[in-house]
Parts: sequence; C-alpha cells; structure tokens
Amino acid sequence: MRRRGLPPLLAPGARVLILGSFPSEASLAARQYYAHPRNHFWPVLGALLNEPLVEMSYAARTARVRAHGIAIWDTIVACEREGSLDAAIRNAERGEIARVRRVARGLRAVCFNGGTAARAEAVWRDEGFATLVLPSTSPAYTLPLARKVDAWRAVLEYL
Repeated sequence: MRRRGLPPLLAPGARVLILGSFPSEASLAARQYYAHPRNHFWPVLGALLNEPLVEMSYAARTARVRAHGIAIWDTIVACEREGSLDAAIRNAERGEIARVRRVARGLRAVCFNGGTAARAEAVWRDEGFATLVLPSTSPAYTLPLARKVDAWRAVLEYL
C-alpha cells in the first residue's frame, strides 16, 4: 500500500534538520513524528536541550524543538510499506532539498536518524550541508538510551 509521510516541521530559524527514514505506523496513525512510545527520539532531544519534552503535549514539544532551531522531516516522503520496518520500504520517493532551502535559509547541518535515513547523506552533503549520521532512536535499535544521548550530543555544535 502506498503511504504518504508527515509534513515537515520547518521554520525560518532552523539551524539543524533531523531526518528520519519514514514514519512508523504509530506515527502515521497519530500524525505525529516519533509517536511510538518506545522510540527514544523525544527522550534524547529532551536530554540534549534540557527540556522535559516527554512530559509535554505534541504541540508544545514541537514548539520547544523549533524554538531551539531544530527542524524535523524524513528522507522519504512517500513509499510502499507493510508494517513499520524500514527494511519493508519499497518505491521510495525522496523529499525535495529545494523546499528545505526555501524555508530554512540558515540551516547549518542535516542530521540523519539511523542507517536508512543516512542513505541520503551524500545527496545532502553534495548540496553543501554539514551532515551527521546518528544512531537510530528506533526501539528496534537496542543501543542504551544513555549511549544514544552521548552520540547525539554532536548536534549541539550546530545549534
């Protein structure tokens, strides 16, 4: 079944763009990025930004993240997939870099949340962006939360 992802959370003041691969079934159903309760995305960002993001509503969470200069999107905007596993993605349609450039003119770095998202890293680097490939926050990637937070600290250099 062909699925469309979520709209980008972009703002003119964004300095860092975090790209995932494609939203999970839980995220698509909720229409929220990283909605799976075991995904470490919000705990990791909360630790980096010293904000209680996990305790906030989704609207408050995304507002705080944007206030810190972070934008969120996915490398894949539409695809065919059964279930939530990245390995099941077929016929992927990539997001437009030009769209990001138009909105977030001060973007300093593009960060990739996990290996599937990182497949697009060279494309963004070739467009002149600094890039960071980070460990996946997915519950399928079993690296402990503290180690994910340590690795993700590299994002702070660009904020």
